[in-house]
Amino acid sequence: MLHIFCPHCGEHREEEEFHAKGQAHIKRPVDPDACSDQEWGDYLYFRKNPKGIHHEMWVHALGCRKFFNVTRDTLTYDIKETYKIGEQPRVTGDNA
Repeated sequence: MLHIFCPHCGEHREEEEFHAKGQAHIKRPVDPDACSDQEWGDYLYFRKNPKGIHHEMWVHALGCRKFFNVTRDTLTYDIKETYKIGEQPRVTGDNA
């Protein structure tokens, strides 16, 4: 069982209260109407799936219902840090 720190609530809670929502820091195209079908499809469907350090977006579904980011090691499931949307991660693959 993982215990995840919610940066909005300020406390560690059990994994069942949270839901992973995919890769974090995905930039939406500036002008979606100008995107080709290929570019729009790449934005919607293609994500990184690294072995090791990965930045993910999660939601505290059974708590404050706010979104936040998690830096997690996909090999060990170890959560390195949590941080609010709009903030940058302190832990990257280089300094894990």
